[in-house]
Order: sequence, then structure tokens, then C-alpha cells
Amino acid sequence: MIAKTPAPPYYAVIFTSLRTDTDPGYAQAAERMLELAREQPGFLGVESARGEDGLGITVSYWACEAAILAWKQHAEHREVREQGRATWYSAFQTRVCKVERAYAFSAL
Repeated sequence: MIAKTPAPPYYAVIFTSLRTDTDPGYAQAAERMLELAREQPGFLGVESARGEDGLGITVSYWACEAAILAWKQHAEHREVREQGRATWYSAFQTRVCKVERAYAFSAL
């Protein structure tokens, strides 16, 4: 589903990852992080996709940089990030961007 975001400016955090073959607890942790993120002040939405090759891209949208930093420092999120480094990901990259323009189309 495409996230419904407000008119710019706002921020996007792009998390690109490669998964390992190890999966215990991943789905539950991912669901919990989504649930928790939705409760955070400044959270605007999320879009996520993963290919059969293990490459995943998740883009979360935030109202401001302070909201992104608060999410990064959230204790439960921090614990799951460490578990990701140790177990679920062979590589990842996080990019933070300011969205200055946005365009949309929908035939629905």
C-alpha cells in the first residue's frame, strides 16, 4: 500500500537491507516495530517491499528530524536493531532525506 503523506516538506528514512537465511522471530519483530512506529509522534506512514533475492527496502515517513531521532533512540527499537545486526541482516544502509516535492497518480 502506498503511504498517504501530507504536502511537503517532510522526511523519509530509507532502510535498504539484505537478509540472512536466519529467520527466528523476524516477522514478529518487524510487526512489533511497525506497531510501535505508528504510535510515535511525527510518524506519517511506511512502505515496504522485499524481493526473492533477500533485498528489502522500507521507507518510513516522518514530520520532522526530531521525530526520526526519537524513533532511533526508542529503547525497544534500539534492541531490535541490534538483533538485526547480529541475526537477520547481512548488510543494510539507512538514508534520511527531506522530501521537498511529491507527485501522485491514482487510477482508483
